[in-house]
Amino acid sequence: MSSFSWSVIDEMERMKAELDRVLNGLNYSGFRSVLPGSSARRYPLLNVADDREEFVVDALVPGVEPASISITVAGDQLHVGGERLSISEKVKSEAIHRSERPAGKFSRSITLPAEVDPEKVTANCNNGLIRIRLPKSERAKPKAIDVKVG
Repeated sequence: MSSFSWSVIDEMERMKAELDRVLNGLNYSGFRSVLPGSSARRYPLLNVADDREEFVVDALVPGVEPASISITVAGDQLHVGGERLSISEKVKSEAIHRSERPAGKFSRSITLPAEVDPEKVTANCNNGLIRIRLPKSERAKPKAIDVKVG
């Protein structure tokens, strides 16, 4: 008899790890909501837009008190952190039938495409969406160069 042992669970874990590796390498996020553990690493979800003068970052933070959110900027690094509170402590744990919304502290840092001016950064929170405006530093703004003839 062979000493070879095969486990369906081990094989599924290996396949999930391989799929995570491939999708992360492609920056593909389509399956992250169905792969356990992958979505928790990417909170809050962010959109980053760029125009000639500033970056605009929208961060989804439903159910988070704006006072618990911290935003820091250094050079081209943006950090968003905070805490999402759990279900009210008045509710007994045995009364909870389902709890799918994660709670606790969160932290996310991203590298922006260029350096920003930290003195001019603004942030507003409305209905669970934080809009962060990050004006580019003067060095990072595109400069038009005149071409002289002769």
